[in-house]
Amino acid sequence: MRTNDNRLKSTGIRKCKVFFTVFQYEKFYIIILATFLLSLCTSNPVYSVPGFARQTGLSCSACHNIFPEINSFGREFKLNGYTLTNINTLIEKNDKEEILLKLLSYSPLSAMVQTSFTNLNTTIPGTQNNNVEFPQQLSLFYTGLISPHLGTFIQMTYSGQDGAIGMDNVDIRYNNMKMLGSKRLIYGATLNNNPSVQDVWNSIPAWRFPYATSDFAPSPSAAPLIEGALAQQVAGLGGYFFYDNLIYGEFTVYRTAHQGALNPPDSTAAGIIQGVAPYWRFALQHSWDKHYLEVGTTGMSTRLYPSGVSGLTDKYIDIGLDLQYEYTFSKSVFKLHPSWFHETQNLDATFAATGSQNKSNNLNSLKVSAEIYSDKGLGATLGYFSINGSQDNGLYSSAAITGSSAGKPDSNGFIAELSYLPWYNTKFSLQYTMYNKFNGSGSNYDGFGRNASDNNSLYLLVWLCF
Repeated sequence: MRTNDNRLKSTGIRKCKVFFTVFQYEKFYIIILATFLLSLCTSNPVYSVPGFARQTGLSCSACHNIFPEINSFGREFKLNGYTLTNINTLIEKNDKEEILLKLLSYSPLSAMVQTSFTNLNTTIPGTQNNNVEFPQQLSLFYTGLISPHLGTFIQMTYSGQDGAIGMDNVDIRYNNMKMLGSKRLIYGATLNNNPSVQDVWNSIPAWRFPYATSDFAPSPSAAPLIEGALAQQVAGLGGYFFYDNLIYGEFTVYRTAHQGALNPPDSTAAGIIQGVAPYWRFALQHSWDKHYLEVGTTGMSTRLYPSGVSGLTDKYIDIGLDLQYEYTFSKSVFKLHPSWFHETQNLDATFAATGSQNKSNNLNSLKVSAEIYSDKGLGATLGYFSINGSQDNGLYSSAAITGSSAGKPDSNGFIAELSYLPWYNTKFSLQYTMYNKFNGSGSNYDGFGRNASDNNSLYLLVWLCF
């Protein structure tokens, strides 16, 4: 799934008033559409679930409170290389009873489809509003056990916006386990194509809220490099460990692996990593009574050629902090996911090419989401996001819709989402995004008369996995 940190994308009564302004008379049919879709739902259980569930013989609820978020069992399953199985396998051993071959008795394929509707608060000039994507994404997955210590998550996606099929998220894992006294150590290696897609928490970029957003609604122009700019355009190889169900550590290096571009890269290429880009991740977790807590840090250091494969480079250092807190009630669960990234930019190449006003810049990104889900399949999420950084009239200049008249990257606002899962593999979501500030200011942010609130959007999503 192309997760949508890759694209972003007053309290109390004031927030409610802003939210419900979208339900004006001329938009009343949106409510009718949402009500109709929900009326199709029942609460009957489902028995046909995607590839990992087929492999383990367990329902989707074993690993997810609500997909794509994973719970404690889901984290263990991923850290153990997607290899847990409870179905017949083809096994061949040598004379020493060592397993030489272990194959699933079926081809572990599954699929996902998303279709959506988007309404912008103010139509983009010259375009049509109230847009439908059918599909927004259509994905095929090859997932699960390859050998006793090797498993995979491979996703191929057709994007309705691009009209093309391409490689999406990939995470191929080797894993093993040993006892150190009475303590368990899980260790392994990951080969992946998106920094943080290998992570097992929902508090850093690849897997955090919002999990899907509109392709049509404008999103802030700036974000730290680690928040999705390299997704599906790199190959990373690294190692990880998880000790005593407490300490997680990982170190991975990434190299450019552009899709749909000339290979090897030459003078016509853009955004090529010089050498390798190191990525690190450390986290502590602990469970007690009905509580669960994870605190972690993530970082990445990247040198990019903005153009070609030689000469000056731009250097980006991203350092982040994150937290995941969960509290389990008798029939529901509450989750809190704050994360913060600080990026230092040394733009030697871009500055020399007059692409930036400053040689050095900073960028900060804060995202917080609070969620509650019930065992009836109902969920509600409120998220806050804020991006701010150095003023640079070269990087951030006036342009209709996407520009910044203030020369600043600053954006902030709220995302509210209601979800309903009539079955574990079927999700209906109603999402509203509200901007207080967009690309530097609240009013006339682009220099062409558009306000931040004009980009507020209502997004209705149907998400099926099978």
